[in-house]
Amino acid sequence: MILSSTLLSSPTTWPSGLAVLAYALAGAWPTTPAAQDKSHEKPHEKPIWAALCLGWLAQAVAIWLDTVSFDGTTLHARFGFAPALSVTTWLVLAVYAIENRRLGLPSVRRALALLAAVTVALAWRFPGQAHPESVPPLAPLHWLTGFASYGLIGAALLHAALLRHAEKQLRAKPASGQIPSPGLPGQALGMPLLRLESLTLRFVAAGFVMLSLTLVLGALFAKPWHWDHKTVFSVLSWLVFAVLLIGRARFGWRGRQAVGWLVAGSTLLLLAYVGSRFVLEVVLHRPINT
Repeated sequence: MILSSTLLSSPTTWPSGLAVLAYALAGAWPTTPAAQDKSHEKPHEKPIWAALCLGWLAQAVAIWLDTVSFDGTTLHARFGFAPALSVTTWLVLAVYAIENRRLGLPSVRRALALLAAVTVALAWRFPGQAHPESVPPLAPLHWLTGFASYGLIGAALLHAALLRHAEKQLRAKPASGQIPSPGLPGQALGMPLLRLESLTLRFVAAGFVMLSLTLVLGALFAKPWHWDHKTVFSVLSWLVFAVLLIGRARFGWRGRQAVGWLVAGSTLLLLAYVGSRFVLEVVLHRPINT
Protein backbone atom coordinates (compact mmCIF):
# COMPACT_ATOMS: atom_id res chain seq x y z
CA MET A 1 0.00 0.00 0.00
CA ILE A 2 1.19 3.51 -0.83
CA LEU A 3 -0.33 5.04 2.28
CA SER A 4 0.30 3.39 5.60
CA SER A 5 -2.53 2.53 7.97
CA THR A 6 -0.98 4.95 10.47
CA LEU A 7 -1.51 7.87 8.11
CA LEU A 8 -5.05 6.79 7.25
CA SER A 9 -5.94 6.53 10.93
CA SER A 10 -4.37 9.90 11.76
CA PRO A 11 -6.77 12.43 13.36
CA THR A 12 -5.72 14.94 10.69
CA THR A 13 -6.93 12.76 7.81
CA TRP A 14 -10.48 14.10 7.64
CA PRO A 15 -9.77 17.84 8.14
CA SER A 16 -6.79 17.63 5.78
CA GLY A 17 -8.82 15.84 3.14
CA LEU A 18 -11.68 18.32 3.49
CA ALA A 19 -9.27 21.26 3.20
CA VAL A 20 -7.62 19.84 0.08
CA LEU A 21 -10.99 19.23 -1.60
CA ALA A 22 -12.30 22.68 -0.68
CA TYR A 23 -9.16 24.41 -1.92
CA ALA A 24 -9.22 22.36 -5.13
CA LEU A 25 -12.82 23.47 -5.70
CA ALA A 26 -11.96 27.12 -5.06
CA GLY A 27 -9.01 26.92 -7.41
CA ALA A 28 -10.87 25.14 -10.19
CA TRP A 29 -14.07 27.21 -10.02
CA PRO A 30 -14.40 29.09 -13.33
CA THR A 31 -14.62 32.84 -13.44
CA THR A 32 -17.60 33.98 -15.50
CA PRO A 33 -17.52 37.19 -17.55
CA ALA A 34 -20.20 38.63 -15.28
CA ALA A 35 -17.86 38.23 -12.32
CA GLN A 36 -15.65 40.93 -13.80
CA ASP A 37 -18.50 43.40 -13.32
CA LYS A 38 -18.31 44.82 -9.81
CA SER A 39 -22.10 45.01 -9.61
CA HIS A 40 -22.38 41.25 -10.15
CA GLU A 41 -19.21 40.18 -8.39
CA LYS A 42 -20.64 39.05 -5.07
CA PRO A 43 -23.25 36.52 -6.29
CA HIS A 44 -20.80 34.88 -8.68
CA GLU A 45 -17.98 34.82 -6.14
CA LYS A 46 -20.02 33.31 -3.31
CA PRO A 47 -19.23 29.62 -4.11
CA ILE A 48 -15.53 30.44 -4.42
CA TRP A 49 -15.34 32.23 -1.08
CA ALA A 50 -17.47 29.58 0.59
CA ALA A 51 -14.99 26.93 -0.56
CA LEU A 52 -12.02 29.05 0.55
CA CYS A 53 -13.56 29.64 3.98
CA LEU A 54 -14.34 25.94 4.38
CA GLY A 55 -10.81 24.99 3.37
CA TRP A 56 -9.33 27.64 5.66
CA LEU A 57 -11.30 26.41 8.68
CA ALA A 58 -10.51 22.75 7.95
CA GLN A 59 -6.85 23.66 7.55
CA ALA A 60 -6.91 25.41 10.94
CA VAL A 61 -8.17 22.18 12.53
CA ALA A 62 -5.51 20.17 10.70
CA ILE A 63 -2.77 22.58 11.84
CA TRP A 64 -3.89 22.27 15.45
CA LEU A 65 -3.94 18.48 15.30
CA ASP A 66 -0.61 18.45 13.43
CA THR A 67 1.26 20.65 15.89
CA VAL A 68 -0.25 19.54 19.20
CA SER A 69 -0.23 16.03 20.65
CA PHE A 70 -1.32 14.67 24.01
CA ASP A 71 0.39 12.02 26.09
CA GLY A 72 -2.13 11.30 28.81
CA THR A 73 -2.73 14.72 30.31
CA THR A 74 0.56 16.20 29.09
CA LEU A 75 0.62 18.60 26.14
CA HIS A 76 3.51 18.17 23.70
CA ALA A 77 4.59 20.37 20.79
CA ARG A 78 5.12 18.67 17.44
CA PHE A 79 6.36 20.55 14.43
CA GLY A 80 8.27 20.20 11.15
CA PHE A 81 8.90 21.71 7.75
CA ALA A 82 5.50 20.78 6.26
CA PRO A 83 3.36 22.20 9.10
CA ALA A 84 5.46 25.38 8.86
CA LEU A 85 4.51 25.70 5.19
CA SER A 86 0.88 24.95 6.02
CA VAL A 87 0.78 27.66 8.71
CA THR A 88 2.34 30.13 6.26
CA THR A 89 -0.22 29.52 3.52
CA TRP A 90 -3.01 29.62 6.12
CA LEU A 91 -1.92 33.08 7.29
CA VAL A 92 -1.36 34.35 3.73
CA LEU A 93 -4.84 33.22 2.71
CA ALA A 94 -6.30 35.15 5.64
CA VAL A 95 -4.45 38.29 4.53
CA TYR A 96 -5.54 37.75 0.93
CA ALA A 97 -9.18 37.47 2.00
CA ILE A 98 -9.00 40.63 4.13
CA GLU A 99 -6.93 42.85 1.84
CA ASN A 100 -7.64 41.66 -1.68
CA ARG A 101 -11.11 40.16 -1.90
CA ARG A 102 -12.43 43.15 -3.79
CA LEU A 103 -9.58 43.02 -6.32
CA GLY A 104 -11.06 40.01 -8.12
CA LEU A 105 -7.86 38.25 -9.21
CA PRO A 106 -8.80 34.70 -10.27
CA SER A 107 -5.20 33.76 -11.13
CA VAL A 108 -3.98 34.75 -7.64
CA ARG A 109 -6.89 32.93 -6.03
CA ARG A 110 -6.17 29.78 -8.02
CA ALA A 111 -2.47 29.87 -7.21
CA LEU A 112 -3.04 30.39 -3.49
CA ALA A 113 -5.74 27.69 -3.33
CA LEU A 114 -3.50 25.21 -5.11
CA LEU A 115 -0.52 26.10 -2.91
CA ALA A 116 -2.63 25.72 0.23
CA ALA A 117 -3.91 22.31 -0.93
CA VAL A 118 -0.35 21.11 -1.54
CA THR A 119 0.93 22.32 1.85
CA VAL A 120 -2.02 20.73 3.68
CA ALA A 121 -1.29 17.41 1.95
CA LEU A 122 2.41 17.72 2.81
CA ALA A 123 1.62 18.48 6.47
CA TRP A 124 -0.61 15.38 6.61
CA ARG A 125 2.11 13.23 5.04
CA PHE A 126 4.99 14.76 7.06
CA PRO A 127 3.51 15.89 10.41
CA GLY A 128 6.92 16.50 11.97
CA GLN A 129 8.42 15.11 15.14
CA ALA A 130 7.50 15.63 18.77
CA HIS A 131 9.71 18.04 20.65
CA PRO A 132 11.26 16.98 23.96
CA GLU A 133 9.01 17.31 26.99
CA SER A 134 11.56 19.42 28.83
CA VAL A 135 11.46 22.44 26.50
CA PRO A 136 12.50 25.86 27.81
CA PRO A 137 9.68 28.17 28.96
CA LEU A 138 10.35 30.65 26.13
CA ALA A 139 10.24 27.98 23.41
CA PRO A 140 6.47 28.26 22.65
CA LEU A 141 6.77 32.05 22.29
CA HIS A 142 9.79 31.53 20.04
CA TRP A 143 7.78 29.20 17.80
CA LEU A 144 4.82 31.60 17.75
CA THR A 145 6.91 34.57 16.63
CA GLY A 146 8.56 32.32 14.06
CA PHE A 147 5.16 31.37 12.62
CA ALA A 148 4.17 35.03 12.54
CA SER A 149 7.36 36.05 10.72
CA TYR A 150 6.77 33.41 8.03
CA GLY A 151 3.16 34.48 7.57
CA LEU A 152 3.91 38.21 7.44
CA ILE A 153 6.77 37.80 4.97
CA GLY A 154 4.54 35.53 2.90
CA ALA A 155 1.89 38.27 2.90
CA ALA A 156 4.55 40.76 1.80
CA LEU A 157 5.43 38.48 -1.12
CA LEU A 158 1.76 38.26 -2.07
CA HIS A 159 1.45 42.06 -2.11
CA ALA A 160 4.70 42.35 -4.07
CA ALA A 161 3.26 39.98 -6.69
CA LEU A 162 0.08 42.07 -6.83
CA LEU A 163 2.21 45.20 -7.18
CA ARG A 164 4.15 43.77 -10.12
CA HIS A 165 0.90 42.65 -11.74
CA ALA A 166 -0.58 46.12 -11.29
CA GLU A 167 2.50 47.79 -12.80
CA LYS A 168 2.29 45.51 -15.84
CA GLN A 169 -1.40 46.38 -16.23
CA LEU A 170 -0.65 50.09 -16.27
CA ARG A 171 2.24 49.77 -18.71
CA ALA A 172 0.50 47.37 -21.09
CA LYS A 173 -0.82 48.96 -24.26
CA PRO A 174 -4.44 48.10 -25.09
CA ALA A 175 -4.92 45.84 -28.06
CA SER A 176 -6.20 47.25 -31.33
CA GLY A 177 -9.86 48.20 -30.94
CA GLN A 178 -9.84 47.51 -27.20
CA ILE A 179 -11.16 50.21 -24.89
CA PRO A 180 -8.73 51.01 -22.04
CA SER A 181 -10.02 49.95 -18.64
CA PRO A 182 -11.34 52.86 -16.57
CA GLY A 183 -9.46 53.97 -13.48
CA LEU A 184 -7.60 56.81 -11.92
CA PRO A 185 -4.00 57.56 -12.94
CA GLY A 186 -1.58 55.49 -10.94
CA GLN A 187 -4.26 53.02 -9.91
CA ALA A 188 -4.79 49.38 -10.88
CA LEU A 189 -6.52 46.34 -9.42
CA GLY A 190 -8.87 48.73 -7.62
CA MET A 191 -6.08 50.07 -5.37
CA PRO A 192 -3.57 52.92 -5.82
CA LEU A 193 -0.07 51.62 -6.54
CA LEU A 194 1.47 53.72 -3.78
CA ARG A 195 -0.90 52.18 -1.25
CA LEU A 196 -0.14 48.67 -2.51
CA GLU A 197 3.59 49.38 -2.29
CA SER A 198 3.17 50.82 1.20
CA LEU A 199 1.27 47.70 2.33
CA THR A 200 4.05 45.50 0.98
CA LEU A 201 6.71 47.32 3.01
CA ARG A 202 4.49 47.38 6.10
CA PHE A 203 4.25 43.60 6.00
CA VAL A 204 8.03 43.41 5.55
CA ALA A 205 8.53 45.66 8.59
CA ALA A 206 6.11 43.61 10.70
CA GLY A 207 7.76 40.38 9.60
CA PHE A 208 11.17 41.87 10.41
CA VAL A 209 10.02 42.69 13.95
CA MET A 210 8.69 39.16 14.45
CA LEU A 211 11.88 37.66 13.03
CA SER A 212 13.94 39.84 15.37
CA LEU A 213 11.94 38.61 18.36
CA THR A 214 12.34 35.03 17.14
CA LEU A 215 16.13 35.38 17.01
CA VAL A 216 16.30 37.08 20.41
CA LEU A 217 14.10 34.44 22.07
CA GLY A 218 16.07 31.67 20.37
CA ALA A 219 19.31 33.13 21.71
CA LEU A 220 17.83 33.35 25.22
CA PHE A 221 16.72 29.73 25.55
CA ALA A 222 19.40 28.09 23.38
CA LYS A 223 22.09 26.85 25.77
CA PRO A 224 24.70 26.66 24.46
CA TRP A 225 24.28 28.86 21.40
CA HIS A 226 25.36 27.10 18.21
CA TRP A 227 25.62 28.23 14.60
CA ASP A 228 23.69 25.60 12.69
CA HIS A 229 22.17 25.97 9.23
CA LYS A 230 18.87 27.27 10.64
CA THR A 231 20.60 30.01 12.64
CA VAL A 232 22.90 31.08 9.82
CA PHE A 233 20.11 31.39 7.24
CA SER A 234 17.84 33.15 9.76
CA VAL A 235 20.51 35.76 10.56
CA LEU A 236 21.27 36.24 6.86
CA SER A 237 17.58 36.79 6.09
CA TRP A 238 17.36 39.25 9.00
CA LEU A 239 20.29 41.20 7.54
CA VAL A 240 18.71 41.28 4.07
CA PHE A 241 15.40 42.58 5.43
CA ALA A 242 17.26 45.15 7.53
CA VAL A 243 19.11 46.41 4.43
CA LEU A 244 15.80 46.56 2.53
CA LEU A 245 14.08 48.63 5.23
CA ILE A 246 17.07 50.95 5.61
CA GLY A 247 17.32 51.34 1.84
CA ARG A 248 13.64 52.14 1.65
CA ALA A 249 13.80 54.73 4.45
CA ARG A 250 17.17 56.27 3.56
CA PHE A 251 17.38 55.99 -0.23
CA GLY A 252 13.75 55.51 -1.25
CA TRP A 253 14.17 52.04 -2.73
CA ARG A 254 11.08 50.87 -4.56
CA GLY A 255 9.91 48.80 -7.50
CA ARG A 256 12.09 45.99 -8.77
CA GLN A 257 14.97 46.84 -6.45
CA ALA A 258 12.83 46.51 -3.32
CA VAL A 259 11.10 43.36 -4.61
CA GLY A 260 14.48 41.81 -5.40
CA TRP A 261 15.68 42.28 -1.83
CA LEU A 262 12.35 40.96 -0.54
CA VAL A 263 12.63 37.79 -2.63
CA ALA A 264 16.24 37.26 -1.54
CA GLY A 265 15.40 37.63 2.15
CA SER A 266 12.34 35.41 1.81
CA THR A 267 14.38 32.68 0.12
CA LEU A 268 16.92 32.72 2.95
CA LEU A 269 14.13 32.63 5.53
CA LEU A 270 12.54 29.66 3.77
CA LEU A 271 15.85 27.82 3.81
CA ALA A 272 16.35 28.64 7.50
CA TYR A 273 13.64 26.47 9.03
CA VAL A 274 11.78 24.71 6.22
CA GLY A 275 14.92 23.86 4.29
CA SER A 276 16.94 22.61 7.25
CA ARG A 277 14.02 20.64 8.71
CA PHE A 278 13.24 19.08 5.32
CA VAL A 279 16.79 17.76 5.12
CA LEU A 280 16.70 16.45 8.70
CA GLU A 281 13.23 14.87 8.52
CA VAL A 282 13.02 13.56 4.95
CA VAL A 283 16.58 13.19 3.68
CA LEU A 284 18.60 12.25 6.77
CA HIS A 285 15.75 10.92 8.99
CA ARG A 286 17.44 12.44 12.03
CA PRO A 287 15.59 13.35 15.25
CA ILE A 288 14.94 17.03 15.90
CA ASN A 289 15.85 18.50 19.23
CA THR A 290 14.60 22.10 18.76
